[in-house]
Amino acid sequence: MRRSPLDRHSATPAELQDRLRAEDGGRPFLVLRDGDDRQRLVDLDAVAERLTLGRSTAADVTLAWDARVSRVHAALERVGSAWAIVDDGLSRNGTWVNGERVAGRRLLRDGDAIRVGDTVLAFRAASRSSETVATRTAAGSPPAADVLTPAQRRVLLALCRPFRESDVASPASNREIAQELHVSVDAVKTTLRALFDLFGIEDLPQNRKRAALALQAIRVGVVVRRDL
Repeated sequence: MRRSPLDRHSATPAELQDRLRAEDGGRPFLVLRDGDDRQRLVDLDAVAERLTLGRSTAADVTLAWDARVSRVHAALERVGSAWAIVDDGLSRNGTWVNGERVAGRRLLRDGDAIRVGDTVLAFRAASRSSETVATRTAAGSPPAADVLTPAQRRVLLALCRPFRESDVASPASNREIAQELHVSVDAVKTTLRALFDLFGIEDLPQNRKRAALALQAIRVGVVVRRDL
């Protein structure tokens, strides 16, 4: 099975930037990696009501490289302002969302992983609010994960730890990070300043920098929740 298209290790810096721009656009989209392991983004707002997935060249999203995908495998349908994945039994190997097989129709939530054959597509919903979009647009483009030093990555993971289960959380304090990593608070502050600069958020108000850094690192895949 292919890696998740949101896996930070499978994305180039340019691909991460493309994904961030798509998220900042506030429109729902799919992320997948094709047979050449290149990122593809599919804008769902460009589709009227229904989009088909399959190995056939007639499908709206053609997955010709995956022999385990049926010619007409599944579809995405607009349901009001939301989207649903639909598999009415036409596919040979089934359609799965977050490891659960779809029987008929299932509404999608932001971050859901859709598996058809050996291909995984990630569903990204529209941005929740104009404030979120404005914050992230001001934040600029993130660095690739391999740009971070080991010390920066340790501090970033500790900062994001409270977001393990939900985006509705507060980042760890400097003291909490220092205690977890057995370093001084001043060392944490110095590393965070470098991270603010790397992520392009040094100009945000001081009381927004920490949450913006944590959420942006998670949303673009520099930090994934299984690491927390």
